[in-house]
Amino acid sequence: MTSAPVLPGWRHVYSGKVRDLYVPDPETAEHEADGSSPAARPTADLDTASAVLVVASDRVSAYDHVLEPGIPGKGALLTQLSLWWFAQLVEVPNHLLDPTTAPITIPSQVRDRAMLVTPLDMYPIECVVRGYLVGSGWLEYQQHGTVCGIALPEGLHDGDRLPEPIYTPAYKAPLGEHDENISFERTVELVGADVATALRDASLEIYNRASSVAEARGVILADTKLEFGADRGTGELTLGDEVLTSDSSRFWEASVYAETGRTESFDKQIVRDWLSANWDKTGEPPVLPDEIVATTSARYRELIDRLTS
Repeated sequence: MTSAPVLPGWRHVYSGKVRDLYVPDPETAEHEADGSSPAARPTADLDTASAVLVVASDRVSAYDHVLEPGIPGKGALLTQLSLWWFAQLVEVPNHLLDPTTAPITIPSQVRDRAMLVTPLDMYPIECVVRGYLVGSGWLEYQQHGTVCGIALPEGLHDGDRLPEPIYTPAYKAPLGEHDENISFERTVELVGADVATALRDASLEIYNRASSVAEARGVILADTKLEFGADRGTGELTLGDEVLTSDSSRFWEASVYAETGRTESFDKQIVRDWLSANWDKTGEPPVLPDEIVATTSARYRELIDRLTS
């Protein structure tokens, strides 16, 4: 995995599959200037930070693996799209801090791919909403007539629109482990009935709102995954992480779907499809070919143009 960049004024504290997290560290600039090692300094703490810098890398992941190479410019594209969607969902509390009024600034070298956010107590739940039958949901449906244990009508086909969107949460596993689909009842056990219900209701509301926005621009939002945390001051349920990007959602070309029923993707399904055809999901995944990298990058850019123009 590509190492996180060194950012004066910030201390790197965590790297996920795609994003790197930093907390303010006024000492960093001094140590960078005198050449001392960051490893020699005390460990920073996400629990006490006043702000967090979320930097989106060009890394791409699929099937719980970080792949090589990355997608050039992807971090900036994901950040641009997240910021646009946050602006469309102004009625939903989110973790963004206003960079024009915050007491600390985003470093220039990552300004196009970073978000300044307030730290949240994140819930260990990936809040997945599916509006169409596709991917792992289609595979399960063929075997059992269900998606994540939720019974669906008979006679559905791959790519069909569901009678109504369904909420299928997952337990968010640590880096290197597999995320686990769980029942709503299991989320109640993990976070309590009130929070579990709020997560489900907010996720469905966001999906329905975003689906309408996308459809008005000729794009289908087939499914998405969202993450929430609790505001540390008020306890308010707050939307965090990325939102409705090409990494966290499936977006399809509406006109192609209407005419042919095919699902022409604006997301990393291109990467998933190539891996499925060229890897048995054991051992390390193969290196992505140049044409898959280029095609994925172009589709990411096209989606942003379609949605934001």
